[in-house]
Amino acid sequence: MIETYSEERLKTSEPGAIGAKLEEGRIIHFPICPIKLPTDKELQQLRRILPKQLKQKNISFHPEMNKVRGLDKNSQVSNLVKKILVNHSARVSNFLKKQLPGLFDHALVGTCSFRPIEERNRNLKPHASNELIHIDAGAYGATNGDRILRFFVNVNPDQDRVWATRGAFQELIDYYRVAAGLDSISPDDLKKGFLDNSRSQILSLIDGAGIPVSRVLDSSPYDRAMRKFHNFMKDSALFQSESENKTEIHFAPMSAWMVLTDTVSHACLSGQHCLNFTALIPLEDCQYPELAPYNLLIDNK
Repeated sequence: MIETYSEERLKTSEPGAIGAKLEEGRIIHFPICPIKLPTDKELQQLRRILPKQLKQKNISFHPEMNKVRGLDKNSQVSNLVKKILVNHSARVSNFLKKQLPGLFDHALVGTCSFRPIEERNRNLKPHASNELIHIDAGAYGATNGDRILRFFVNVNPDQDRVWATRGAFQELIDYYRVAAGLDSISPDDLKKGFLDNSRSQILSLIDGAGIPVSRVLDSSPYDRAMRKFHNFMKDSALFQSESENKTEIHFAPMSAWMVLTDTVSHACLSGQHCLNFTALIPLEDCQYPELAPYNLLIDNK
């Protein structure tokens, strides 16, 4: 499941090869982060200041609003955090445009966040917990089948960031489809009906009027099905406790990795201080759409 790209392998990689591996459900691992990172001074400031000023689960820059969210409203470091996250988002985007030709050409760049809190024992509600194995669902409201790509960097200078996975969506949906209540899904079941289309049109008008946050209120049958599977995984004590095909992965300090998180199941068992970039990849730009959750949700049995 892990594909490691050294600096040399990255230089000699054929165009489209990394994108194909992402679609196949691989985690692309870079032992040395392939992009320029914030300066040591900036990273030290993030690590020292932000855990004390956290208001939400993470601190995120939202490009659609041009705002940083998650900090105490009286924070004196908002401008610094915004500068760091905006610059990091741009660097990751430029890297992905080069490494994922075709796949990233029409990507919607989403949030860029910093996770300043130790993930282990955060005591969050199950649906919000990163410690429970899950697949991502509902990024930016209605994805309508578009893929969720995340690029992570462990900027902790001393500690690994530890993940766990139980494999890719294809194997999991085949085994847990009935238990999750997702059996007998047909192509028509994933098509947006009158109410969904009406809501999308109204929200599109609101979005055009300069209220971009309206996008997160949108929904679709596909996204509701994915949320149902996400919640099943997190709510099932049996699923979380089963060790079959469970793998633990350690990401060393200052290493990076990227993954389609709607495809690869994952949990963050421990780790503090991580940069996280998110983008949505249009399904129509995928080389292997048959491997996308949108098509795998359809029960052909």
